[in-house]
Amino acid sequence: MRVRISGILALVLLLAGCTGDGGDSGTGRITLRFQSLAWQQESVAANQDLVKEWNATHPDVKVEYVQGSWDSVHDQLLTSFEGGEAPDIIHDASDDLADFAYGGYLADLTDLLPDRLMSDIPRRSWDTATFGDGIYGVPFLQEPRVLIANATWLRDAGVRIPTPEQPWSWPEFRRITEQLSGDGKYGVAWPLKEPVSATLNLSLSAGGQLFHRGADGKVTIRFEAADETMPRTIHDQADTDHSASPTTLGSGGSDTLPGFFGGRYAMVPLGFSYRQQITQQAPKGFEWQVLPAPAGADGLTQGVSPQTLSIAEDSPHKKEAAEFIDFLLRPPNMVRLALGDWMLPTGTRALKDPDLHTTENGWATGTALATHLRPAPAQSVRGYPEWKDKVATPAFQEYYSGAIGLGELRERLEDDGNLVLARYQR
Repeated sequence: MRVRISGILALVLLLAGCTGDGGDSGTGRITLRFQSLAWQQESVAANQDLVKEWNATHPDVKVEYVQGSWDSVHDQLLTSFEGGEAPDIIHDASDDLADFAYGGYLADLTDLLPDRLMSDIPRRSWDTATFGDGIYGVPFLQEPRVLIANATWLRDAGVRIPTPEQPWSWPEFRRITEQLSGDGKYGVAWPLKEPVSATLNLSLSAGGQLFHRGADGKVTIRFEAADETMPRTIHDQADTDHSASPTTLGSGGSDTLPGFFGGRYAMVPLGFSYRQQITQQAPKGFEWQVLPAPAGADGLTQGVSPQTLSIAEDSPHKKEAAEFIDFLLRPPNMVRLALGDWMLPTGTRALKDPDLHTTENGWATGTALATHLRPAPAQSVRGYPEWKDKVATPAFQEYYSGAIGLGELRERLEDDGNLVLARYQR
């Protein structure tokens, strides 16, 4: 019996040393797994360098860098959560957090984060990662949509160049793209393979909301006059004025760059980070510039879904994970991450860094848009992914191609869309 008990005790001790408690057996050192979605070479280097700097100064809390992918992060995280193998620190985007937050997979950060970090990031950014009464991610990088323009083409055409102080209105933008078109060339190429996010976020400039939350907390879809401005502009450019290339409506952003460099399109609306790709691929001597997106009744307002850092609810070392996030997002470090990703930091101190206010590569134009960024309209809407995939994406694609009119677009977004949302709000 004594031999059997000794054997059981040895097995228990062995298993205890193999549990995923984040501790290094025999040393008392904590190991935190940080899954990063950085993919550009500069961004990966910035993240890995910061992990090395942390490890060099925190011998008792080691951070292990784990490379993830934007292409598969949602399904990968869901599998790791359900299998009890989630990383301690999770890099994601705010519009992907709702199901994980409501599902209990992410820790509420409200009482874990230091006052310095809480006060440095504006409330509008925290709102993107707030679900119910809790905060489930730290928004740290954000990306406005801008117009990337052929500077030579616009200069030779003599059009007014917009600035953040004096942007184009949506009607003026339409007139200018028509002026720039002709002889097989187009004033604009809209890459709308994924049309929903671009449409909803840019529609905020005209006051469009689409999703309306009632006193009972339930959300309904109403496609009102303000929601029409931005999509109607694209429709008219493509189908009435022929100032927008019809072939790029089903393309991704990168797909439009060869035609842009080849002088087929005067402008391409893209995310701010595309500038890095443009600097690498633009032909020698090609002049390009960054312009603000068109403005509407609400000025330059547009929706964003910032990149976020979260902590797994199952992590046994939430305090240490929060301390690493605080280190990673100190103002100088946040600037390094922003420069590496060619995006904007959310932190007010980081946004003041001189490197983000240079005219080179349009940094100053993008930084001037930071105060106009708001949470994406669908940020906390349950059922949004299904509505986007099954209702909104095909409806917008057909409208932009001219296959359906504005009335049918409204009917499908509202009638079919509200049936989808209702299933999530019973």
